[in-house]
Amino acid sequence: MSADLLAAAVRQAGGRIVAALAARYRDLDLAEEAFAEACARAAGAWSREEPPRDAAAWLYRTAERCALDWLRRRQVRQRLRPDPPPPTPTVEDEMSDDASLIPDERLRLIFVCCHPAVAPEARAALTLRLVCGLSTLEIAEAFLLTEATLAQRLVRAKRKIAEAGVPFEIPGPDAWPERLEAVLSTIEIAYSKAHEDAAGAGPHAAYAEEMLGATRVLAELLPREPEVLALAATVRYAEARRPARLDDGGVMVPLAEQDPRFFDRARIAEAEAYLHQAARLNPAGPRALHAAIHSAWCARCSLEEPAPWPAVLRLYDALLTLGDDPVVRLNRAVALNEVMGAAAALAEIEALNGAGLAAFRPYHAVRAALLTKVGRKVEARDAYRRLLALAPPSAERLWLEKCLATLEH
Repeated sequence: MSADLLAAAVRQAGGRIVAALAARYRDLDLAEEAFAEACARAAGAWSREEPPRDAAAWLYRTAERCALDWLRRRQVRQRLRPDPPPPTPTVEDEMSDDASLIPDERLRLIFVCCHPAVAPEARAALTLRLVCGLSTLEIAEAFLLTEATLAQRLVRAKRKIAEAGVPFEIPGPDAWPERLEAVLSTIEIAYSKAHEDAAGAGPHAAYAEEMLGATRVLAELLPREPEVLALAATVRYAEARRPARLDDGGVMVPLAEQDPRFFDRARIAEAEAYLHQAARLNPAGPRALHAAIHSAWCARCSLEEPAPWPAVLRLYDALLTLGDDPVVRLNRAVALNEVMGAAAALAEIEALNGAGLAAFRPYHAVRAALLTKVGRKVEARDAYRRLLALAPPSAERLWLEKCLATLEH
């Protein structure tokens, strides 16, 4: 029971605590180390005695004491002297003064950590690590980087913050635009981690509901930002399809085979409203185009209706005019297969070799399916086995095993 309480506290309050410690001591490494030590102490103490009523506050106070102890031992307390602690410290002491500016708690922390002093390519990664608790490997996979490369970026970002004395504080509205792209990228990846497990049983599943709330608040704060509105639409389209993502045996159902009768029409209506607002402002923005792809799928009312592959292909073509993205090209190849045939699509996939997709499960899934279609079954089996070795979530694994079984008979 104490282990469950600790896990829940880390999941719900870990980002707040680390961010509050970082705000207080201007040292991200110290904040993370102190929080980790507090968790270790909690694991022992809570198993021996009655767990605290406010687990998050207990962790915050313990981490604060650890941080102060380490500062004394380093003999640099004079240089990094913190403000005197408040009489009754709580997790939100450092974060609540300007809560009315950004009413969603995790969204506030995302804005805090997407600081412009950090290199643009590292802002979202650092925020995903600190606020969302994703591992370095999970973040690296999301950015199609090696774990070592991502780790170096995080180290440089932390060093920059420490050397520059960057203040961790809630920014006012005038500072939102320069942080917005990193904020949106953070939300996208956090939501994708919740959505990647079709069964909704992964370690980050709770982010699905949180990111629905965060995008709603963000759209209310920035109703004239088309990328914000489009992301709010995309998250809702994806959530609307969730009831159709599993079959009765717990096996993942591919998008084109998902039964639209199970889609959440109320959620789709919300998404459509956001997309229409975004399209009025900038119909050719990257997130608006992504949302339009989701909209095309959610417009189906039954499996008897033709899949919208030609429209989807046109939208991916439009996305590629905005930038050469390997994930967009991968998804385009899926549509190209349905419109122009497997041979044309496989040629596109093979051209992606070396684009940082070696650990990207969708790449191997698409390649395996196309190899199967063109009759290269030995290579298809190898591709499915390579994919299974990447430890996909249970529902996806069951589907992949089913695909592989059809090739072994």
